[in-house]
Amino acid sequence: MRTLQTEHLTKRYGSFAAVRDVSLTLGSGVYGLLGANGAGKTTLMRMLCGILDPTEGTVRCDGAEITRLGEDYRALLGYLPQDFGCYPDFTGAEFLRYIAALKGLTRAETRRRTAQLLEQVGLADAGRKKLRAYSGGMRQRLGIAQAMLNDPEILILDEPTAGLDPRERVRFRNLIADYAKGRTVLLSTHIVSDVEAIADRILLMKNGAIADEGTVAELAQNARGKVWTLRTDGQTAARLESVYNVANLRHEGEGVELRLITADPPAGAVAAEPTLEDVYLWHFAEEEQP
Repeated sequence: MRTLQTEHLTKRYGSFAAVRDVSLTLGSGVYGLLGANGAGKTTLMRMLCGILDPTEGTVRCDGAEITRLGEDYRALLGYLPQDFGCYPDFTGAEFLRYIAALKGLTRAETRRRTAQLLEQVGLADAGRKKLRAYSGGMRQRLGIAQAMLNDPEILILDEPTAGLDPRERVRFRNLIADYAKGRTVLLSTHIVSDVEAIADRILLMKNGAIADEGTVAELAQNARGKVWTLRTDGQTAARLESVYNVANLRHEGEGVELRLITADPPAGAVAAEPTLEDVYLWHFAEEEQP
């Protein structure tokens, strides 16, 4: 088992701090990184991968700075960037063999891992097809496969479920849940239900810093007293929408049921059990959503 640790990690661009004083320790298991666009998630992940140099602070693997480990660290690492590029004239299998060569896998390892991963991500029948014929979801699954080619002990996935349909997302969640045993997996996504289903711990990132951290149950506990339901009429519901952070609105006959995220609920509201989505909305109520 590897331990990935950051100490006061900071990345500035001029006077703007994209990541601010982040200190984390990641052991084995799945860590879900949640945050609004511009929160600093991708910048943090790129520093963890050694692609981007921090302005301040360090990233360590098992106590050693990753800049000193060099190739030894990269051999432990698998990475899926948010903007995954590929060569349209390659077949899926050819692309994986090409990435395997870059990662230094032997021919035997390349054959074994290529066949294994194409099967695991549901592309076994599409391995001989040109990538130009792949859908967005198929390309994303191929990106997940290339990140796992070298059987990495540290797997970092930036928006891995983007473009996947519900069935593909379930396949991905099952794959990662099985893979993470004894390994470190960090993934970011805007789909809260995906990290809620598989993450052992959640990291909430806001304005470049970690705003909160914990299991789903721990974070939900922190949001108690901030989630409410209220049944009312349509006119009152419309007025409340302009005042409160409304997580959900459902019409029931001639009435409306609202789910409100607030520490100061209106009269008649009933406390509700918080979900991870409620926690997210509580933390990022003031953020501009995409």
